[in-house]
Amino acid sequence: MASSLDASTPVYPLYISGLNVDFSKSKKNVESAEVRINDLRSPTSMKSGAGKVLRQTFSPPMKFSPGDMFSLHVRYRKWYGIRHEDIGFEPDDMFRECSAGEYNKVHKNITIIVQLSKNPNIEHAEHAAPSSDGTLGLQPTTDEIFRNCPQFRILVIGKTGVGKSSLINYAFGVQNATASHNKPGEVSIDQELISPQNNKFILHDSKGFEPGEEVNLEIVRGFINRRREMPGLKDQLHAVWLCFEIPCTGGRLLETGVEQFLTSKREGELGDIPIVVVFTKYDKLLVQDLVKKGAEDKLQEVCVAPLETFTEFSIPHVTVSTNKNHKETLARLIQTTEKLVCEHVGIDASVMTSIAQRVDPGLNIKASIEVGKRKYWKALASSVPFKNRSMWDCLHVLHTDIVNVWNFQDPHDYLCAPEFRRLMTNMVDELDVGPTVNPNKHLAFGLSIVGAIAGIVSALSGPAAPIVVPIAAGVVIASWVYEVYQQSRPALQRFMKYIIDLTLVLQTLYLVSENQELSRRAIKLAFKSYHDSPTSGEVHTRIQEYDKQMTFLERADRDSLDQFIKLLQSYGIGTEEMSDLRGKLPAVDLSSDEPWDAVAKP
Repeated sequence: MASSLDASTPVYPLYISGLNVDFSKSKKNVESAEVRINDLRSPTSMKSGAGKVLRQTFSPPMKFSPGDMFSLHVRYRKWYGIRHEDIGFEPDDMFRECSAGEYNKVHKNITIIVQLSKNPNIEHAEHAAPSSDGTLGLQPTTDEIFRNCPQFRILVIGKTGVGKSSLINYAFGVQNATASHNKPGEVSIDQELISPQNNKFILHDSKGFEPGEEVNLEIVRGFINRRREMPGLKDQLHAVWLCFEIPCTGGRLLETGVEQFLTSKREGELGDIPIVVVFTKYDKLLVQDLVKKGAEDKLQEVCVAPLETFTEFSIPHVTVSTNKNHKETLARLIQTTEKLVCEHVGIDASVMTSIAQRVDPGLNIKASIEVGKRKYWKALASSVPFKNRSMWDCLHVLHTDIVNVWNFQDPHDYLCAPEFRRLMTNMVDELDVGPTVNPNKHLAFGLSIVGAIAGIVSALSGPAAPIVVPIAAGVVIASWVYEVYQQSRPALQRFMKYIIDLTLVLQTLYLVSENQELSRRAIKLAFKSYHDSPTSGEVHTRIQEYDKQMTFLERADRDSLDQFIKLLQSYGIGTEEMSDLRGKLPAVDLSSDEPWDAVAKP
């Protein structure tokens, strides 16, 4: 089907900038390894040196296009001579997981990490570099989640015209997706519909249940049960949205096929798969009734009451509208879905639900906290995760995890570029020398940011004038980033500041970008807006005061981490507030791009 959401292979190439082969857990004595893309071989083979890890970077990166075959030719020594083996890779999986910046494969206890990018100019040398003890560098927790569950997999059921396409477009931040179809069999329920604008979800589409037509009912039941039996979380179905248009002129809501499907769920025939009934086009009901109270009463009468009576309150429902004035309804749908996925499918799948969606920034912050608490945020209460690592390595992995969770449309990987990492690192120290603020006064984050944006835009000499960031992006000014991590008050404060600063810069970027493809200009506006706003100084002051009050080093426990998380959450912006703030933003062109170090013309 002609759509940006389809089952076709991605059309963009990938670029391989590096490779790590770790055979420390294998009995094989690997001597060398060579990348092979079709008949093309890497310029040089990786040679085994000290330790049992092989590493190589490619400059320029090797191009890997859709349809190419990728393998690793490994040469290892046995007691009776030299042996060779070709390790094959699944190209489709590599393209799916490219947003993580790397693809991981384990073959007979040999761990292979391929550094990937959609941009031939992005190098991953920092990420692939060995740590100070000669072992592989710190691996992002999101990499583990993406290996287990690389995408949120959802089945959307509904008749043509019910609004499935708009629902998917807005919920997952894609454009011109066509999820519905008019001809039976035009799209198989087994087809994986994906979008190049958001590769963190997979859609399965099904037409609704027509009166007297049971074939599709059996197709849907069979599909759900087949997916239930699959062993891997990435292949299982994570949620189902059953969509109905709110009937504005009467008519029966639950027809025979729908009742049979809901009965299957109520009686346990479909297992624990979360099913949410979605009543669409709520805005049309409001227009018809004019008075919200009357619309709610009608909704209760014609939709909610029949559903709850039939299902005995066992299946949740959400009323939605894709109208820009009712975005909070989509947020409720995503929140309900995420909660059910967490309860009935698994935490990794619920994290992917939050990552895939693009309507509720609060869920991105929630997922970021879940990811952080698993491993690296524990450094706020213990030195174990970062023992013997440089501060730069520690910040690097913290940064990568947080960026991955926000899932911006960032095909050039600007948010993981060295320049942006250095901007964030330098801000930790730069703000500390600024004016102090009252730690007991909590500013409204959203209005503070909008005010800063307005000031930046009004100061531009013209619509095409570059946005100049106040901190150097070309070099790390702070000398402490090169030191080995040690648990100390300054180190802990820097980690806390970096985590909150980056999270709030990304929340600001969410505000200004509105799900569009990122440019460096947009990122710089978000960075400068946060940096220049009173909120940034308040955050640093509150962290310093909080650290003194909590005596963090003396109380390195879970309660300390929980208090820090509460501080982070206090700056979150809800969906309704986000919509209101966007209405207050001044007009500014963020589609054009510009260098990180652009300067204003005199």
